[in-house]
Amino acid sequence: MSDHRHASHPAIVKRLKRAEGHLRSVVAMIEGGKPCLDIAQQLHAVEKAVAQAKRTLIHDHLDHCLDETVGPLSLEQRGSVDEFREIAKYL
Repeated sequence: MSDHRHASHPAIVKRLKRAEGHLRSVVAMIEGGKPCLDIAQQLHAVEKAVAQAKRTLIHDHLDHCLDETVGPLSLEQRGSVDEFREIAKYL
């Protein structure tokens, strides 16, 4: 299997590690009997951080790996790839 590291990966790892720490603090909030509203707000923040990391990883993959696989395309063919990138924003 080839190495699939990209320039965005260190930032993704940093974001996920931050979310991991944040999630640990949410667990502590639950165990400490903190108000449910506060816990829900913090869980929402963790969820958003993980979703953003996923989105960044997918878009990076599309930008690098797909181009490598598909190779140079005509402007007309390029439209389909660009449309795929655009729809992937809704993942």
